[in-house]
Amino acid sequence: MTAMAYDKQAASEIIARFDARGEMLVQILHAFIERFAWISEDAIRQLADELNLSRAEVHGVVSYYHDFRTTPPGKRIVKICQAEACQAMGSRELSAHAEKSLGIAMNASDADNTLEPVYCLGNCACSPAVMIDGKTFGRVSPQRFDDIVASSGDAN
Repeated sequence: MTAMAYDKQAASEIIARFDARGEMLVQILHAFIERFAWISEDAIRQLADELNLSRAEVHGVVSYYHDFRTTPPGKRIVKICQAEACQAMGSRELSAHAEKSLGIAMNASDADNTLEPVYCLGNCACSPAVMIDGKTFGRVSPQRFDDIVASSGDAN
């Protein structure tokens, strides 16, 4: 997922699709992530203005949900399940391997990669599970992780 430049007009169009209703904030934020890949301070200000909410209210929702990031992501987004079933099958070790392999810490990004924990991918029977750019993989060993990352290109 490549971050797009924030466009105030495009943001207004997204907000209008949800009738500029404050109770639709979570859905609007998901649409912002789909369009821009992250929620900037400019976006928070605009959302607050157009939805008649305080900036604190918008920021509170953004910071509460793990799907909403406030910094631009890398070109490739890697999520590793940390839920109990995946932990029992080695997700902690897989996470440590991913940090070394990608050269970034969990909850961090560089230009190429974003590495994030996620607390259930719904793939418990095939744990540990990983999601790369929206595609879920099960029974991921460190070697399989490297193979999947290599086959997903050079983070393009």
